[in-house]
Amino acid sequence: MPTHLVVGAGAIGTPLVRRLAERGDTVRVATRRGTEVAGAAALTLDAKDAAALTSAADGADTIVVCSNPPYPAWGTEWPALTTALIETAATTGAGIVLMGNLYGHGPVSEPMTEHTPLASTEKKGRVRADSWQRLLAAADRGVRAVEVRASDYFGPGAGRNAHLGSDFFGPLVAGRTAHAVGDVTQPHAWAYLPDVVSTLVAAIDHDEWGRAWLTPHATHASRVEIAEEARRRYGLTGRVRPWNPLLWAGLTRTVPFLREVRAMQYQFDSPFVVDSSESERLLGIEPTPWPEALDATIGATRDATRR
Repeated sequence: MPTHLVVGAGAIGTPLVRRLAERGDTVRVATRRGTEVAGAAALTLDAKDAAALTSAADGADTIVVCSNPPYPAWGTEWPALTTALIETAATTGAGIVLMGNLYGHGPVSEPMTEHTPLASTEKKGRVRADSWQRLLAAADRGVRAVEVRASDYFGPGAGRNAHLGSDFFGPLVAGRTAHAVGDVTQPHAWAYLPDVVSTLVAAIDHDEWGRAWLTPHATHASRVEIAEEARRRYGLTGRVRPWNPLLWAGLTRTVPFLREVRAMQYQFDSPFVVDSSESERLLGIEPTPWPEALDATIGATRDATRR
């Protein structure tokens, strides 16, 4: 069975490790704190350390990168991690499966596909685009890489920093108001976490390198529509409202993370739509039906509020 090194054990890395281990693959999970995940060997390392990463990847068929540094550190952390990944892959021969996002595209006026140009001028978008382009350019050193891209994710395990995470569904379940970034009436692509994991697994198995894949997206509903459906289907009384402009401006001046969130607000001020039909066809994947995904998300949120 294949061997994988998964870097990161967060909302995506942890369920990916479990999925791979459950099907019988050998899995190592590498984090800075040595986080343990059932079915995998836990390693403690800084993935920017090329020597440590190379040692951890010895004998691995793939390195799956599911880590993501804090926004303010992207400008230093991502270039260093990319350098270490290139050195490790060139030395070990392991393929790289990079979990990505849509930041590299910048503002768009039509549905994004696997071939939409990486035209962002925003600094985080450029960082992610540059990392991917460096991996592609390293093909002449024998480096094999793919990137799996998703819009914002939701589902059990999506935490406070996710736009459709616990700070969105938690208030809805509790009958309060969820405050959200941007225009809450605009359609937006939302990826269900289990579908993100399924796409990563399919990309690992597909053995086609040097390209991007897109995850399926369970819905393109606006946040107002999602809140209304939650009220209608589950009897919830919570609602969603955009942040008060003055309060939002003050927060983004004083909180570094929120300042970086504001730089990406364009994704929520107009339709942000994904066409993943090519990836679905070639990888044999499809989105979880939206009602099923919403049921699981509301159920997990209710369970969390009872603890």
